[in-house]
Amino acid sequence: MSISARLDVIGSITADMAAALTFYRTLGLAVPLDADGEPHVEVSLPGGLRLAFDTEATIGSFVPGFTPPPPGGRIGLAFLLDDPAAVDAAYAELTGAGHHGEVEPFDAFWGQRYATVLDPDGNGVDLFAPLPAAGEDATG
Repeated sequence: MSISARLDVIGSITADMAAALTFYRTLGLAVPLDADGEPHVEVSLPGGLRLAFDTEATIGSFVPGFTPPPPGGRIGLAFLLDDPAAVDAAYAELTGAGHHGEVEPFDAFWGQRYATVLDPDGNGVDLFAPLPAAGEDATG
């Protein structure tokens, strides 16, 4: 038997739906403003993938004995930005809004400007953009 499956949804359990959605709106996701009080929210991403958010109470309603996991380390998301300067700007905006900066922007040996900010539930959200090749300027 062969399983035929395709990744369609990435799910995140959140302690505070409004705080989580505000964070991801800041990153440019089209989350309706009236969704903050909902127990389950899905956001369509480019390419057809969806990012879903469920409150701890929602998960507890169908998982007997559910205990919320400790903050962080359960899921990692990475957002591609337009250029290295956009990584720095996004990091500054998110940390300026009070979100924890886990890794300050740096030029990674694998050829990307890279940074990590924690979302309101402690999940690592990476921000990255390709570095210009030697001899190129930031505009390519």
